[in-house]
Formats: sequence, structure tokens, C-alpha cells
Amino acid sequence: MLRLRMRVQEWPRRALILTDTPRPNCPDCRGEGGHNRDYGDYETGEYAGTEWDPCPCWDEDRSWTLLPLPRVPRWGQPHVDPWGNGYNDEPPF
Repeated sequence: MLRLRMRVQEWPRRALILTDTPRPNCPDCRGEGGHNRDYGDYETGEYAGTEWDPCPCWDEDRSWTLLPLPRVPRWGQPHVDPWGNGYNDEPPF
């Protein structure tokens, strides 16, 4: 069963997307979608990093782009039209 929500994606391009969410009552991840797992160096035993282990109750790659969003220039920076023609021919939906 899909549990869909809308959110803003920043990379690779700013867009409004529809995405799946973790099951809130999952006994494995308790609705967080997975676990962080710390690991160490095999020879020294010292901390080497953290890996993300996703829970099987959801698919973090399942998403659909609904609407590409324009990048808003920061305050004080001049607005530069990326297409160079003053209008955008990309469909809004």
C-alpha cells in the first residue's frame, strides 16, 4: 500500500514531487524508513563511517515529478534568464 505525500526536491532540479513514505507502524523502523549503521575499520577497529540501511516497508526511490519549480535568485543578485529569450517554453505540469 502506498502512503503518498508531496514535497519539494532540490536536486538535481528544484521540483514538486509525489513520493512514498515509510509505514508509520512498521515494527522494524518505527516509521523512520530505515536505520543508520555505524561501522569501523576492519584492521584498527576505529570508526570509519555511517551507512543508511533502508527498511523494506517503503521504496525511497519511488517518486513522480509533478511540477518543475523555478530557482529563485538570492536577494541582491541580478536575475539571469537561463534561456536567454525572456520566456520559458517548458510546460508547467
